[in-house]
Amino acid sequence: MYSDVINFRMKRLLWIGMLLISLGAKAQFDAAFTNSWALQSYFNPAAAGVDGMLNVKAAYSMQMVGFEDAPKTMLITADMPLFFLGPQHGVGLGLYSDKAGVFNTQKISLTYAYHLKLWGGTMSISARPALFVEKTDGSKLDLERANDPAFATSESKGQSLDLDFGLRYTYKKLWYAGASVHHLMGPTITLGDEKTHEITIDPVFFMTGGYRYKLRYPRYALAMDAILRSDLQNWRGDITARLEYDGEKHKLYGGIMYSPMNSVGILLGYNFHGINIGYSYEVYTGGIGVQNGTHEIMIGYQTDLNLGKKGKNLHKSVRLL
Repeated sequence: MYSDVINFRMKRLLWIGMLLISLGAKAQFDAAFTNSWALQSYFNPAAAGVDGMLNVKAAYSMQMVGFEDAPKTMLITADMPLFFLGPQHGVGLGLYSDKAGVFNTQKISLTYAYHLKLWGGTMSISARPALFVEKTDGSKLDLERANDPAFATSESKGQSLDLDFGLRYTYKKLWYAGASVHHLMGPTITLGDEKTHEITIDPVFFMTGGYRYKLRYPRYALAMDAILRSDLQNWRGDITARLEYDGEKHKLYGGIMYSPMNSVGILLGYNFHGINIGYSYEVYTGGIGVQNGTHEIMIGYQTDLNLGKKGKNLHKSVRLL
């Protein structure tokens, strides 16, 4: 009997903890992907179309594996330049879905970016309008007090318009630096038909940067990326380092990710014919078991859309490899 009571209390504490974690994550409304370096146009819309390529990427993150109702996040992005208007224009599309506890957040966004040649590189400015849809399922809550007016006890739904903004400077293919803000309008989503519950989305600020260093061996390079995000109350920073191999028919990379006071992770990836397949595993350093980390799978496709390049400079120089 006593053990049954202990098990019941432990399950309740676990659920409350998961709910608080979900609420904490929802305060920023933006998942932290282990492969943030590869999802540039998501964290900063000014990256849309800046490389002159069509980029399509999908990422799926399963966080806190082993816990019930743990967060699961899916992201699909696509961006490209508009050469018929000039290479200085870029557009993008984003689909985002995040489930954590009783919350289900969905975001649909459209991106426009303008790129200006400056100081030997490219300065980009972008705006990204978005539609936020928030759903909650209060029937999953196990409340001590029934009919608590502070919590919805049934399924409810609300939506709101939002806006992201970004700036970025890219110097050739060597380095980049950028700043962006998500939820610039700080929208408030009213849930349910009775409009009795509200969720306010606070602005989240991002700083991103990266550098690619070519090693003595021409087929190898070391790439480093960093991202810092904050809602002016909490913050998280990630640093990623990858060793890249650029072969004639395929590309490989492997690396590590470190987030101070949060987690460490490993990255692996393979690229062939413009298709990239990546996997990462992130381990939390806050006392959660190694087996309860985050699995993340990423699939991408990239191709050159500038038809004017075809038929030109088809030869390769050994010195340029």
